[in-house]
Amino acid sequence: MAVPSRRRVLAILRRTPAAVLLARSPPAAAEAAAWEALRGGGAVALFRHARAPGSGDPPGMRLGDCSTQRNLDDAGRAQARRIGEAFRAEGVAVGAVLTSRWCRAVETAALAFPGLSRAEPAFDSFFENRGEGPARTASARRVLLDWRGPGALVAVTHQVNVTALTGVFPSSGEGVVVLGRGGDLVAVGRVRP
Repeated sequence: MAVPSRRRVLAILRRTPAAVLLARSPPAAAEAAAWEALRGGGAVALFRHARAPGSGDPPGMRLGDCSTQRNLDDAGRAQARRIGEAFRAEGVAVGAVLTSRWCRAVETAALAFPGLSRAEPAFDSFFENRGEGPARTASARRVLLDWRGPGALVAVTHQVNVTALTGVFPSSGEGVVVLGRGGDLVAVGRVRP
């Protein structure tokens, strides 16, 4: 199947909700479009952290104390490294890496993009406190829409955050690539480690 041109992809994106578009796109075409957008600069890869078995966090979870959190396992660490390897193999220049303050997101970013990440509370999980979702999503949306490059922005966060921003339910270690268009985020495709 031929990969559509960037102009064609952007024309389609402007008319179609992100989750519907990605559900209808053949995975290979959506992934090719995502890598093309990332190589073009100014795009954002919004990743769910790599594999961390379980759901949510244990009672008593504290930021800054990884022993109280759900963390990456060995498969998750390998998956995080593959994310960075894929970006290098695809020739994507990464301008910045932002991450949730949760240890599993911080470790994903550090393994994928050593030395590039910094914490950004706008990407912290709101899984345990859904009431924080609208404000956190609005803050994250502003950060993403303000990105102009150079290079691609990578944000490592959580499923609830990615879904709130894009309507897409990502797998562990999966990224949804978005572009800022007309004050909104437009999903281009997905990248998988």
